Amino acid sequence: MSTSDDRLTFGVLGTAGIARKAVVPAIAASDHAVGAVASRDGERARRFAEEHAIPRSHGSYEALLEDAGIDAVYVPLPNGLHAEWTTRAADAGLHVLCEKPLAVDAAEARAVTDHCADRGVTLMEGFMYRYHPRTERVLELVAEELADVRTVTSTFRFPLYDRPNDVRLDPELAGGSLMDVGCYPVSLARTVLGEPDRAYAHTHDTRDAGVDTELAGVLEYEDGRSARIASGFDTQLIQRYRIDATNGWVAVERAFDAPTDERTELTYEIDGRRGVETFDPVDQYRLQVEHFADCVAGDASPLTDGGEAVANMRVIDALSESADGSGSVTIE
Repeated sequence: MSTSDDRLTFGVLGTAGIARKAVVPAIAASDHAVGAVASRDGERARRFAEEHAIPRSHGSYEALLEDAGIDAVYVPLPNGLHAEWTTRAADAGLHVLCEKPLAVDAAEARAVTDHCADRGVTLMEGFMYRYHPRTERVLELVAEELADVRTVTSTFRFPLYDRPNDVRLDPELAGGSLMDVGCYPVSLARTVLGEPDRAYAHTHDTRDAGVDTELAGVLEYEDGRSARIASGFDTQLIQRYRIDATNGWVAVERAFDAPTDERTELTYEIDGRRGVETFDPVDQYRLQVEHFADCVAGDASPLTDGGEAVANMRVIDALSESADGSGSVTIE
């Protein structure tokens, strides 16, 4: 590291909204720091740096990777660029916190993961919801109080209107609702139920953009358990999940992109006992950053590491294949 203690100095590859609104402020609020930002537009990088009190800006991603003052990079680029710039950062000896999804498919995710391992750098995929105390409590209830979980139902939709040039609508950049927000319900279902055996999906492209703007899918398990997932760009914001077991259920609203300045809740009914648990406001992006930094310092594997990214992409690949007309697809 460039520092003498366990503090990380990040470089940010790009000026995407998620960096501006969430991750850069989260790093600044932690014990770590952003040392540089890069954009292919040097003036844009300069303005971003000024806005966030970042010491240095670069007019190319290559220049940031050569910046001797950084220890790690955060990659918020469009999906189709994640793999390239994660591997290039690893080649520069930098640890990588990459936005989800890590790659465009499972094979690419495996190649990126192996590459980072070969270079000896820490790799983490940015599924921030996994670090929220509410998520941790849900998984505790699943493990300790729910008996025989049978189904998970999860949805993440939001309106993407009047933005025809948004990168999330670009097939060349691995856009689409499944890749952008459907990956969260897939992650949640896998975390609760384990790896599914088969997947089925239906999609629709309401914008004639070449990507799915609506998806409905089913994950199937050989023992009869199942998960139902949905994602989309064509309705108002909805993000929720419900976990149903033989002796009760747990439900969460505002499930994935939880507010940082409001209390959050989970509701449940278990063995006839109904309840609501409330959680104080917390910045799950900051918790994610701190977990990443702890893993770098301790040479440990993050909770959402490359192996987890590969497993999630296997399911996403199967859903995509099914939606292309293949019916129910076996997940390899």
